Amino acid sequence: MAPRRRSRRPWYRTRAYRLTRTALLVTVLVTVGSRCGSGHTGPGRAGGPDAVAAAGGPGASGEKSCTAPSGPPPRPLPRSRPTSFRIPSLDVDAPVAALGLDNGRQLETPPVDNPKLVGWYEGGPTPGESGTAIAVGHRDTMTGPAVFAALAQVKPCKLIEVERADGRTALYTVDRIKVYDKAGFPDKEVYGPARRPELRVLTCGGLYSRRTGYTSNVVVFAHLTATK
Repeated sequence: MAPRRRSRRPWYRTRAYRLTRTALLVTVLVTVGSRCGSGHTGPGRAGGPDAVAAAGGPGASGEKSCTAPSGPPPRPLPRSRPTSFRIPSLDVDAPVAALGLDNGRQLETPPVDNPKLVGWYEGGPTPGESGTAIAVGHRDTMTGPAVFAALAQVKPCKLIEVERADGRTALYTVDRIKVYDKAGFPDKEVYGPARRPELRVLTCGGLYSRRTGYTSNVVVFAHLTATK
């Protein structure tokens, strides 16, 4: 009997592809913090002192131990583009648009004329895939609060639900929330590779000025805990 030939893995599941994608992700996304704030309104809208205090307080940046679900961790999902993004505890339910890189090799931002839209970096993992997936959204625009106006108020252990084009939903549990100054933004901590499926959600934070925009970024760290 002739030996059975092993089927060739799809290109997007090879180790070389994943390593290349991770390297590209870390390289090109280090500039996202410097771009945040363009076209945003000032402290009179979503960037006032109360919002800054909430973003930087101990409840926002501290870690909390969540009750681990019973059974083994969920298996990573195959690639499928995201279609909707939900944070039930914040009443966020938004459509998702793919973001790429502009001519300067910097991550694009969602259009300011659609402030309720969440952007997903299409060069990284899709919902539920292994690795570090990136979602971004505006905190506010010239017309008022945007999709992630209250992102700094999400609590550890809360769920983030991302629906996919194949009909499945990736459920992430929030691990922690951090606020980083742009000047000292920790690229590797935020965008570094991960073996399990993880998610980073970013928006603007800190103080605002019309000349330079926001001083900080709010970053939510989460990991995949279930699929449906």
